[in-house]
Amino acid sequence: MKRTHLALWLALAVSIPGLAQQHSEQKHDKYVWPTDEQVREKLDTWQTAKFGLLMHWGTYSQRGIVESWSLCPEDEGWCERKGPTAQNWFDYKKGYEALQTTFNPVRFNPDRWADAARKAGMKYMIFTTKHHDGFCMFDTKQTDYKITSTQSPFATNPRSNVTKEILQAFRQQDFMVGTYFSKPDWHNEHYWWPYFPPKDRNVNYDPKKYPKEWSQFKEFTYNQIQELMTDYGKVDILWLDGGWVRPFNTIDSTISWQRTIPYNQDIDMARIAADARKKQPGLLVVDRTVSGEFENYVTPEQQIPDQYMPIPWETCMTMGDSWSYIPKENFKPTRKLVQTLVDVVAKNGNLLLNIAPGPDGEWHEEAYSRLAEIGTWLTVNGESIYNTKPLAPYRQGKWAFTQRGATTYLSYLPEESEKQLPASLALPLAPAKSLTLLGVKQPLTWKKNGQEAQVTIPEKVRQQLANQPVWVFKLG
Repeated sequence: MKRTHLALWLALAVSIPGLAQQHSEQKHDKYVWPTDEQVREKLDTWQTAKFGLLMHWGTYSQRGIVESWSLCPEDEGWCERKGPTAQNWFDYKKGYEALQTTFNPVRFNPDRWADAARKAGMKYMIFTTKHHDGFCMFDTKQTDYKITSTQSPFATNPRSNVTKEILQAFRQQDFMVGTYFSKPDWHNEHYWWPYFPPKDRNVNYDPKKYPKEWSQFKEFTYNQIQELMTDYGKVDILWLDGGWVRPFNTIDSTISWQRTIPYNQDIDMARIAADARKKQPGLLVVDRTVSGEFENYVTPEQQIPDQYMPIPWETCMTMGDSWSYIPKENFKPTRKLVQTLVDVVAKNGNLLLNIAPGPDGEWHEEAYSRLAEIGTWLTVNGESIYNTKPLAPYRQGKWAFTQRGATTYLSYLPEESEKQLPASLALPLAPAKSLTLLGVKQPLTWKKNGQEAQVTIPEKVRQQLANQPVWVFKLG
């Protein structure tokens, strides 16, 4: 992952400062709606799903460090190297890549993940098949730097092709599934060509000057994506990261991080997308931060837009502090996670929540408990989330507005100190006929006051719904 700051909209940055910059500065005035009917239909389906799971997992989990970025020779906080070889980049890279020989996640059980995600109310899943370090979590034929290599101890496990196992486990739970794939590959000799030392995250030579090298890298990338689209069952989303790998004519010089891209890094997305869709009709292609026909929805990272956005979008956010596994994670409270989901949905977005498996192939137990608590809330209140549309004014103070047909939902997001609903409350909209609280069968007493309504909450109801992260009023 890397960073982003939606001009005009995005506020709430909650990760390592700078790592979300790439996505925080993106503009969305060049969004292009898909013209392919199958793509448009799948995009509509995806927009009703609202809540998804993202998983960052690779050899880096053994060290409990930021995914891939310690390999990047940039003087940034998220690129810091640690350990006995940290002072020498070449020695460090050699040691990092040797993690392949000790990566043995024997507790790997994607069925448990899929079951927990389903019970949490999640409807789609994105898995990191390859991050920027180039280590492949699938059985690619293009490189031996993969989990199924004989150099990897997990290769003898019958479930060693973890991407295939994960996608299958989640499809069996009726999830839409997607493959995260890094366009840059810092292991591949045609991206970081050994003739030159790498200078930063970018390709370390001029592709125009050395077209043969770049052509080989393009073919390598194309072949890997084709493998994922051919050999892994139905795939709904191709989620591409590493937005500096892009045609030079797509660079926006008003965006700071794009000004530093030195070369044209065109991998021929038209060919990649067209041939991927021959294998996977209707495939959603998400070429992150590269506005245009191959970014079917936009992906603000660790941030939520300040306001409603009319285009398809998804906030990707960590459940804890880190995208990758760290031994002691600081998980967000359930109240915060539920309120984030409600906020995102009211502004026309989806929430993609990241959980990182550890080196043994298992999540922190606390991640399971968070998902269970979110699921408990959604079991009662999910009708205000799924298959809904945003309703103006979308967000107003503590209120979030959604609708489904003739039904309106007003979600009240309490402050930390509010453990119960007040005995009397002013609703920003008055119901046409009926008013109830989700989780309570009896209708509420209310009195219209202009466009608003004053509602009385019985003491028994206040106690019954105490300590909820969000209370939802249903207006009929």
